[in-house]
Amino acid sequence: MRAILPMAAALMLVGCASATMETARDGKPTAQLDSHKAPQLVAQCIQFGWQEEKVFGDDASGYLEPREQGGFTVYTREAEAFVDVYPQAGGARVDFYAQNNDGVALQRRAAAATCL
Repeated sequence: MRAILPMAAALMLVGCASATMETARDGKPTAQLDSHKAPQLVAQCIQFGWQEEKVFGDDASGYLEPREQGGFTVYTREAEAFVDVYPQAGGARVDFYAQNNDGVALQRRAAAATCL
């Protein structure tokens, strides 16, 4: 029983994050970036950068999952910020989305840009 509750809570968060991400994808990304690196390397680098507690403190979270359409998504708790990393000729394209245009979103964008 104790194991079921945390798993159920995690599934609910993923469901909420997915709905938030799909809504954001219906609009324009906050930023689009290009890289000459492989999509998987870019996505992993962004994930690790977003998990840096020295930069993001208690909000240091980064989850990585493959996209059905190809590429990867890296997102934070409640999808406050996320990136879709797509393969493109010669590397990867990164679409960055943020719910708020605040300092934390700018830090996440900067962290993602260091992975290009």
